[in-house]
Parts: sequence; C-alpha cells; structure tokens
Amino acid sequence: MARISFSFLCPASWYFTVPTVSPFPRQRVAFLGLFFISCLLLLMLIMDFRHWGASSPRDRQYERYLARVGDLEATDTEDPDLNYGLVVDCGSSGSRIFVYFWPRHNGNPHDLLDIKQMRDRNSQPVVKKIKPGISAMADTPEHASDYLRPLLSFAAAHVPVRKHKETPLYILCTAGMRLLPERKQLAILADLVKDLPLEFDFLFSQSQAEVISGKQEGVYAWIGINFVLGRFDHEDEADAEAPQELVTGRRRTVGILDMGGASLQIAYEVPTSTSVLSPQEEEAAKILLAEFNLGCDVQHTEHVYRVYVTTFLGFGGNFARQRYEDLVLNETLNKNRLLGHKTGLSPDNPFLDPCLPVGLTDVVERNSQVLHVRGRGDWAACGAMLSPLLARSNTSQASLNGIYQSPIDFNNSEFYGFSEFFYCTEDVLRIGGRYHGPTFAKAAQDYCGMAWSVLTQRFKNGLFSSHADEHRLKYQCFKSAWMYQVLHEGFHFPYDYPNLQTAQLVYDREVQWTLGAILYKTRFLPLRDLRQEGVRQAHGNWFRLSFVYNHYLFFACILVVLLAIILYLLRLRRIHHRQTRASAPLNLLWIEEVVPMIGVQVGP
Repeated sequence: MARISFSFLCPASWYFTVPTVSPFPRQRVAFLGLFFISCLLLLMLIMDFRHWGASSPRDRQYERYLARVGDLEATDTEDPDLNYGLVVDCGSSGSRIFVYFWPRHNGNPHDLLDIKQMRDRNSQPVVKKIKPGISAMADTPEHASDYLRPLLSFAAAHVPVRKHKETPLYILCTAGMRLLPERKQLAILADLVKDLPLEFDFLFSQSQAEVISGKQEGVYAWIGINFVLGRFDHEDEADAEAPQELVTGRRRTVGILDMGGASLQIAYEVPTSTSVLSPQEEEAAKILLAEFNLGCDVQHTEHVYRVYVTTFLGFGGNFARQRYEDLVLNETLNKNRLLGHKTGLSPDNPFLDPCLPVGLTDVVERNSQVLHVRGRGDWAACGAMLSPLLARSNTSQASLNGIYQSPIDFNNSEFYGFSEFFYCTEDVLRIGGRYHGPTFAKAAQDYCGMAWSVLTQRFKNGLFSSHADEHRLKYQCFKSAWMYQVLHEGFHFPYDYPNLQTAQLVYDREVQWTLGAILYKTRFLPLRDLRQEGVRQAHGNWFRLSFVYNHYLFFACILVVLLAIILYLLRLRRIHHRQTRASAPLNLLWIEEVVPMIGVQVGP
C-alpha cells in the first residue's frame, strides 16, 4: 500500500505514514448514483411521452365514445365552471332558441371551446319554437321584443341565475327577414336591442342581433358539422379513425350537401387557388368564397379556413317538382296546339309521366290550365327530362344555374348529404349511409318500375321506413332522379365517388347551423381563459409550468448537469494519476534519507 511520509528535522526528526485512500471506490459509488439518477429520469421521460404523446387509436376511440355518451346526459347546472350561450334562429316560419354550454377551456390554443347543446333533467335538448316567424312583426316592430319574450323566458329558466350576466345572447335572422325591406329589418332589430336588456340580464348588444346572409348560414352549418365530427381537432398522429390530413397536424374537413324543399346548398373547404381564372371567374370566386379564422388569436393561422358556399333557390326537391310540372304542362300544351293533339286534356288520354310510378294518376293545375298525367316509371327517361332544369352553362368551372364552382379534389375529399339526400336513399330504398352511385341508380330504377298498387300495398305492410308517407311514395321516383342529376351532372361528382355519407343525425343528434354560429361568435373566449390560466400558473403551481409545458428543456438541463459532473470526475481521476506518478520518486528519496537515521543516537 502506498504511503505518504512526513519528516520534521528541527528540533527533532521523526516520521509517520498515512494510508492513501484510493479514489476508485468513491468513483464507483458516484457512477452508480449517476446511473441510477439517469435511469430514473429516463423512466420519467418515457412516462411523460406516454402521458402527453398520442394515445393508442383504441383509447382515443373510447374517449370519443364516452364524450358522445356524455353529450346525451342532463347538464349539471350546479357546476360553477360551466358557461352558457343562447342563439335565437329567427326563420321564415318560426323562431327557435337553442341553449348551449361549455366548460372552461382546456388550455391548448389549438382547441376550440367544447360547446354542447344543453339538456334538461330528462336529458332532452333545451330548445323551444314559436310561430309565426319574426317577419310577421314587419308592420308592428314595436312588438318584436314581446314576440321573443317566451323564448328568452324559457332560456332564463334553464340557465342558472348567477350565470345570466355572463351568458351571451345572439339573435340571428334568416330567410324571412331577408325578404323584408331594409327599413323594416332595422326597425325590428332596434326594438330588440332597446327593450330586451330591460327585462333580461343576458350579455347582449346591438352587434348581437342581425340579419345573416345565406352565405353566412351556409358557413355556420359547415362549421357545426365539422366541429361535431372532430375535424377541427389538431393531432400529431392520425389514428385509425382519422381521415387524411391536409397539412401536418390538421385534419381534412368534410363538405356538406343539403337539399331542402325549396333550396339546395353546398359548402366545402378549398385550398389556396393555384389555377389561372378569368376576371369574371375570379370575381365570382371572391363572392362565393368565405375565409375566416376560428382560432382564439388572429396571429395564429392553424384554424384559418377557406370555404366555398352557395345556395341555389328553386333547386330543392319540392320546388324542382313544381318547375318540372310547369315545363311538362307548357311543352305538352304547345305540342297540342301545333300538332292538334289532345294529350293530357282528359283522364282517358293522359300525359305519360316517366317520373311517377307505373299506373299512378295525378292532375297538374296551373291557373285555369289542367293536365292529366299517369306514371310510366321510366327512371332513365325522367333523368333526361330533368337535365334542362339544371340550367348548366358550357364552362368547365360552372355548376347549377351557371354559377361558378370551385374545383373539388374528388380523390381527397369527403362529403355529408343531409335532408333530401338522406330521405331519397333511406325512407323508401333503405340504403342510407355510405352512398354508392350505381347501387343507388339500380334501386331507384327498380322502384320507379313498380306498379303503384304494389307500392301502396308494401306501404300498408310496413315495409318502408317509419318516416315515409304517401307523399314520399308518390314523388320518390322524381326526387331520386333529381338528386342523382344534381349530384353527378350539376356538381360533377363521379358516379363511383366513394366518400359521400347520407345522414340525418351525426352521432345520434341533429346538428343545427346555430352550433356553428356560436362557435364562430365565441372564438375569442378561449384567449380570455388562457390568460387567466397563465396568471394562476405564474402565482401558483410553478412546477407544472416549468416541467409539464417545458419538460423537454427540463430533461435537457438535467442531462447537461450530469455530463458536467461526469467530466469533472474524469478530470479529478486524471489529476490523481499524475500526482501519484509524480510522488513515487519523492517517496523513495524520503525513504533513503530516513532509513540511515534510524540508528543515530541523539546526545544530551
């Protein structure tokens, strides 16, 4: 064992030795400690990735399922963290109020508010409708607030009183009010803004009562559908249920097709245009495209969307039938005058209508003109007769009525069809859901070719959907042909397009455009919650702020410190080796000098 010798010659000479402690056991202990700490940090890092990283597709599907089930439960009005909002849909035939609620924002700036429709103690949606429409107040605008009082009283009874002053109220008027002169519109809105705050404590101002355009209504409907489907969620990895993505972390949105009785609407997201458009097409595109930001901060563009939306008046199922009957009546009577025929003038010599089931008799009346018709059930001939009603132009970028249509990437798109798109496929044909053009055409053709007596007997036997009635049976042949023509000839969808889903409900609930409206109107509210959350975190839980949100930086700092410690220990080891080598000759020298002095006797 090496020794360190000390010698003192004055006033006497002696020496002693101290055993040198080897640094290697201490280094082993230090390295073992560092190894243990590194393993612990690595385990924490793995757990952190598992917690904050993307979960498995099965877990995400289960979470979505629980969220959808929770949407159908009664709203807990005792929860102080819930916020509420009201939207009044003032339509042409009546007005409805919808009550929505949402919890505090989750703190992720990529996420929108989790807005849901409120449900009462019986788990029924909190909604109320009154008739007629608010446009009936055109001549007595001073009674507009009295007209809406029952709706607001209904909402006030469901929203907790302590939340009234912070509950926003939006009154949005649609088709009925659009038909009124602007002077009468402003008079009705002015009465609402003046009188309603005197009776109700809701958060309400002049900007929150307005007449919205058909374009706005279409955008709100598009927002509502995509929100319910989760297409505004941002994810780092697409799970098995997620569609293809447009950009990293952003899901592909869905387009919507909605055919009512009087009008038809289409809305879908379009990318930034790279094609060269004529000045006329460019001007039309500006009118029909809506660009908006759903994010809580205008500086962040993750939620900027560019949507093409168009409403076609007169292209709904019932109105299209009237236009078709006008066409048939005029053409038949003109031919009778030119050729001397009497087609359709009596039941014995009816006009054979290819758009009605075989053997069905009907009468078309316009003013004093009458046309007797009988169905012959020729679905292909019916489609050919409907083609002129599409009013297409010869330009490649035009759709129905010669209106400009932004290009659709049919290889990377997805659409949902509502109202008549669902009724035509499901009520009678019973093939609603995933749409397949050839299958639909074959089923519609078979239905049209059946005798009217057979169809009525099947109806009595309950072989059709419970929503089907005699009106549906009578005009199913026509409406299926009209829907097919609109979709494939009007909007140019391929006949084998695989990504169209016809639906009435989304996750077992009806999605109203009012949901999209309140999402858009409240898009800046998360910014308020984020700021409040930041203040609480700065004064409270500093560890969560520094570790959870900056955990990668935290682990990087720890690794740098460990590396510095290891390098320091290695440097000490090298220094020790140098000192050991340098002290070896000195030890020998001291030994040579000390040994001869052992026998020396010191005199008095």
